[in-house]
Amino acid sequence: MHLSKQQLSKMKKILLLISLILLAFLILIFSISKTSEGNRNLPSLKSTKKDLAVRGDIYSSDNFKIATSQKIYSASIDTRCLDPNKKELFITLFSLYSDIPKKKIVSKLLKNGHTIISRTINQRVAKELKSLAYKLRRLGVFKSIKIRGRTVLYGLNIYETGEERLYPYKDTLTPVIGFIQKSTSDGKQKVIGINGLEKKFNKKLSNIQDGILKGEKDILSYILFNKNSKIIKRKDGDDIRLTIPLKLQRNIELMLDRYKKEFEAKEIIVSIMESDTGKILSLASTNRYNPQKIQQKDIKYLRNNATEYNFEPGSVIKPISIALAMDKNRIKKNELFFAYNKGKKNKKGEFPKGKYKINRHTIHDDHRFKKHYLTLEDIVIYSSNIGTLVIANRLGAQEFYDGFKKFGLSKKTGIDLPHESRGIIHKLYQYKAGEDKNEDNIYKTTDSYGQGITATFMQVLKAYSVFNNNGKIVTPYIVYEDNRKKAKKVISKEVANKMKKMLIKTVKKGTGRKTYIEGLEIGGKTGTANLVENGQYKRKYMSSFFGFVNDNNKKYTIGVTVNEPISRGKKWYYYYASNSAVPVFKEITKILLKLNYLKLNMK
Repeated sequence: MHLSKQQLSKMKKILLLISLILLAFLILIFSISKTSEGNRNLPSLKSTKKDLAVRGDIYSSDNFKIATSQKIYSASIDTRCLDPNKKELFITLFSLYSDIPKKKIVSKLLKNGHTIISRTINQRVAKELKSLAYKLRRLGVFKSIKIRGRTVLYGLNIYETGEERLYPYKDTLTPVIGFIQKSTSDGKQKVIGINGLEKKFNKKLSNIQDGILKGEKDILSYILFNKNSKIIKRKDGDDIRLTIPLKLQRNIELMLDRYKKEFEAKEIIVSIMESDTGKILSLASTNRYNPQKIQQKDIKYLRNNATEYNFEPGSVIKPISIALAMDKNRIKKNELFFAYNKGKKNKKGEFPKGKYKINRHTIHDDHRFKKHYLTLEDIVIYSSNIGTLVIANRLGAQEFYDGFKKFGLSKKTGIDLPHESRGIIHKLYQYKAGEDKNEDNIYKTTDSYGQGITATFMQVLKAYSVFNNNGKIVTPYIVYEDNRKKAKKVISKEVANKMKKMLIKTVKKGTGRKTYIEGLEIGGKTGTANLVENGQYKRKYMSSFFGFVNDNNKKYTIGVTVNEPISRGKKWYYYYASNSAVPVFKEITKILLKLNYLKLNMK
């Protein structure tokens, strides 16, 4: 069969057309393949969102938040996307929603490109601004721009940038609560405990796990919830609960502020502890600060002097020294002790103050007696240095040293606060000097009445729990936790109760008379000790009263120290503990009655 020229030409055209169509199709397939394999700067179809976890809270025992954390957010825009004709609208609305002054917003918008307007937006404002961001898009405040060939539109962006620590009650419970320091991790602001409870429980409070949400996103960039989504729930830090009620603490602090002004004192410290458990109901200082806004003038108040400051405790140590000798049966029943007070009587019928020589040292009594021989009660009630040292020197060096240790001197109390100091007592070999010759020891002598040794406020408070707890010592604590240490026996129950009765008589007859309240069992001991600076005793004083207050059901060990009360001029008498620490102790008792922590015994 032969094709005509016309048919052959037509066939060629058809073949050429088919070839061209096939070539075009191949080019199209190749082009699509290259495009799909190449980087087209298309937005990802998947998204990851983090939910930042925050530090745990600190609660008072009556359920108030003493310290808490909240998220902080940043707000940013790209000024290139902001419609110049609607710039003023944006500034006005953003200022209304954020409470940021317009001038500040205007200054931030001077930058061309990505601009962070604020980095410290709280959670409430952030929620409002997110709502505003949606409204601004609908109002056309932002416009699309081209960047590297892509058309993009950036609106108002609100995103998490970390956390901030808040202290709703400002300086309450400082310096016990402590303070924090800000740090940056992965571009997010975090906080770290630096002192106080914030430091001691930093690991627990910061036991966090950020939440994560991964999945595909829709056309509005919201993450879709389906079987392919991944959700890790956010875990905030663990909370801690204190043994201290806010109401009681605040009442104590306000009372101390008044007395600090009256005494012109450097600092007053107070603590109330359950005698049989060690639970602290209040630990208060006049030297407080706002952890959220620490200023230069607050630097000297950052240390917790109740546990970190050592001082010579003075006469409050005498009951400890005497109790140790009583426990070793070194005092005879109804024994009388010579007061070393020979000389003529004054018009009041009092003999001169006693003097006792040990080598080149002469020890004096501060009280005049109308007799030459003192009972054990006289020594405790009227705070005889000479009577105390005579009794203390009946103890062997090892007995004296071990006894002080058992009462917690020169040892950390174990309270749940950081940076606790140990205090100082003399070495065993120093107490042994002259023991082989049966001579009085100058170190046992001065240490027995609280000079030449140092202790912290909390050590003395812990030691005094022995007299109100049948001879057992407790470990003070501020935070509720399991596995608390049990009370340990220090002296016999009989000796503890005998000393307790003498301390009660000290309140009725001696230097603690101003603490007495009918219907309560109150006992304690005053101490007025010179402060040491550069190895020299100065005319500055630490006045203290440590003791206990009991009703039919509750037993509390309470301590008061007044650091450097005025000792000159018209108010010179405030340096005596009986005129400073003792009235504060009585006010504490009144507050405990008012708030129903104590009840007057009707019998």
